[in-house]
Amino acid sequence: MKKERNRKKRRSLLWLTAVLGAGTVLGAGLLSGCGQPGPETGSQGLPAETETLLPEEDLVVVGMSQVGSESMWRTANTNSIQNVFTQENGYFLLFDNARQKQENQIKALRSFISQRVDYIIFSPITESGWDTVLQEAKEAQIPVIIIDRKVDVKDPSLYVSWVGSDFMREGRQAGETLAAYLEQQGRTEESIRIVVLRGTEGSTATIGRTDGFREVAAEHENWLILEEADGDFTTAKGHEEMERMLETYQDIDVLISQNDDMTFGALEAIQDAGKTVGTEGDIMVFSFDATKSALKLVEQGMVTADIECNPNQGEYAEEVIRRLEQGKPVAKLYFVPGQIFTEDNVSDAIEGRAY
Repeated sequence: MKKERNRKKRRSLLWLTAVLGAGTVLGAGLLSGCGQPGPETGSQGLPAETETLLPEEDLVVVGMSQVGSESMWRTANTNSIQNVFTQENGYFLLFDNARQKQENQIKALRSFISQRVDYIIFSPITESGWDTVLQEAKEAQIPVIIIDRKVDVKDPSLYVSWVGSDFMREGRQAGETLAAYLEQQGRTEESIRIVVLRGTEGSTATIGRTDGFREVAAEHENWLILEEADGDFTTAKGHEEMERMLETYQDIDVLISQNDDMTFGALEAIQDAGKTVGTEGDIMVFSFDATKSALKLVEQGMVTADIECNPNQGEYAEEVIRRLEQGKPVAKLYFVPGQIFTEDNVSDAIEGRAY
């Protein structure tokens, strides 16, 4: 009965938000008629497209704040959420794109709280700075599910579950795969000069992949990490930083690029510098995420290995909500499985890949 009362109250607030035009978060077109001259109105005086999109009382309302749309991986991650949390599946999704700004995410979370959504899902731009707004969600009795990146909060009870990849493991996998290739080539004693393109500073993926790779690198005295540059997970920044490092360091043997979009930019810079890539080239390139476009580069031998970070996290987040709706316990951490792709196994993975 408590959930039913909360949903009726929340629905009233959503109606009020629509009437006042005060909402800042879009729900599959919610409030799309605000500010338009002379909109067609429905039976309750609201724009027709708005009225029909307000949730029924039996739908579970989920507020989702996505970090942005900085990469193909992020787009696939967004799609996995939007494809699961549909009205056909019993949900009404309020979706917000934070455009890589923490202040936008905090505003979105507070909007969700004021609208009394049933659940909040969000992928944080960075790990810190969430204690206050998550405490507000807890006081409003709205369960919060974190996906992809983690949050660093003093009170772990501020969120119910985290869903994502084991980034530390991914970093170790990159190092272990590099070590295996170097052993095959008989280069275990040769000095190996490495540069790293890191993602967004302070993000869970950047921290985990960096620390995991460093852990393996520390086991190899002949590995020299020349520089770790911040590429912010974007193609443009990846190109810019790789171009600079190629000018700074005469010899680079290995590039560890912490996502595929940075890899695309880095490959352009390497080719522009007249250098070759691949196991037999000047620079071996190791990437993360395993998007379809990058896997084609693995197949062509341009990327030596790509460590998968599975973006299909929507179904895992829904499983958490389903269990909570049924009054069942949930785990604090849910790891989404991934694998390592090389020339040996990549062909079968490309066909039919959705991202």
